[in-house]
Amino acid sequence: MKLATLINSVAIIGAFALTSGIANAEPPTDNNYDAGQTNMAINSNTLNSNSKNASYLKPFNLVSLAYQGGLKQQGIPSGGTLISERQNRKIVGEDLVRAAVNANKLPPQILNDQNYLSAVRAELTSLSRDFSN
Repeated sequence: MKLATLINSVAIIGAFALTSGIANAEPPTDNNYDAGQTNMAINSNTLNSNSKNASYLKPFNLVSLAYQGGLKQQGIPSGGTLISERQNRKIVGEDLVRAAVNANKLPPQILNDQNYLSAVRAELTSLSRDFSN
């Protein structure tokens, strides 16, 4: 195993270990979402200023949650199986988001947010790419 690959693996596993509290993430407490208020900011944890403040998982944290097994009850595998299924295109970012919505970790409107979905796909791709080297 190359030293760079080993260091990358240790760094990624360490990052996941430090985010262990993500599995206990709570869904937004105010579920009064208007159909027109689906614009979510990707670089923060809150909805835009025109809507009620509601926290939600950042894309990195969602992928970490899935990797740690926090979405197993929704049919998303964890660890190496998640990476393998991503590499074989059996799991895509939308699957993680849908599972998080079903687990009440994200509001349903997030399924329509193309920026959020794209960010989750990028995080999932990055994770699988790091482990394939």
